[in-house]
Amino acid sequence: MLIDFQQHYTPPELLKGDLGKITVDLDRDGNPNYLLNPLLADLAAHVRMMDASGIDAGVLTCGLGFDQPDVAICRQINDRMREAEKAHPGRFIGLAHVPALKAAEAAAELKRCAVELGFPGVVIASELQDQPLDAEALRPFWKACADLNLYVFIHPLPRVIRWARMDADDLGRMLGWEFSLMTAAVRLINCGLLDELPNLRIQFSHFAGGIGRYLGRIRGFEQRGKWGTAQVPRHGRQPRQPFDYYLDHRLYYDIAGWAGPDHAAEWGGDWVRFGLDELAFSQLVFASDYPQAVREPNEVAAYVEAVRALGGNGRALAAGVNAEKLIPDIARRVARPAAASAKVRA
Repeated sequence: MLIDFQQHYTPPELLKGDLGKITVDLDRDGNPNYLLNPLLADLAAHVRMMDASGIDAGVLTCGLGFDQPDVAICRQINDRMREAEKAHPGRFIGLAHVPALKAAEAAAELKRCAVELGFPGVVIASELQDQPLDAEALRPFWKACADLNLYVFIHPLPRVIRWARMDADDLGRMLGWEFSLMTAAVRLINCGLLDELPNLRIQFSHFAGGIGRYLGRIRGFEQRGKWGTAQVPRHGRQPRQPFDYYLDHRLYYDIAGWAGPDHAAEWGGDWVRFGLDELAFSQLVFASDYPQAVREPNEVAAYVEAVRALGGNGRALAAGVNAEKLIPDIARRVARPAAASAKVRA
């Protein structure tokens, strides 16, 4: 079964902008950040896309909740995610959205989402309120996720990365988001969090920003003695195991991030091919990034075929080979009522 681990959904009442056209939200400095796409609120379009491309179910998250400090908005998003699951049995899986830096509110909402709503995971941004994901204030959040057996999906911050040189050429989204993902991955490994919480599962979007292409440099600078940082606070941190152990056994990655929508087969296939060479196949899951990176059903179908065309590992990814590692009961979740299954076949 093919599970799409990255689909975006915003409840209609929370979607800003003109619902009749695609626009882009600008920050206070005029930099583009989150795409305001009418398809975000159109679950029927999601289903049509999945039917056309052979995707059995999509994991839904809402950009408005990636770094949302208001627990009331988080609860509203979470309730709408559950409604989406009920309205389309077996087609959608919702993730929790919480104010992660507010320990008590986050813990309560995480428990509600895990126990009452039945969500298997939670989504957060690669930075939260201008703090890194290894901030001490986030330790209760991480522990609560591990205690509740919720996996954590890390998506780029839906705002421009606050670096002055990102103020032109759409660099904040083009490169800044991916740098943020890579930075978060390195910091989470080196801070010792994965050693403290051995059952914590983390899924990074976009191959963790394409981190595989930088591994030669990262591995080099992890040699603290060679580069003079072994005794330097913050810069000499190292986890208990070799760095690659965490990349290959503790973190998971989805294969989205090539930023269509054009040339789905060509560019999407190349992006995934490089990722398959750079990171452990056992840690990869399929994702489309619909309807942001790719929007038309035929483009998603072309992307799925491009993944399959990569050979054995590509075909295995398109068959959902690693899905159970993040969602152990995935088969139960995507099982559809007999009437619905017959309608799809017809």
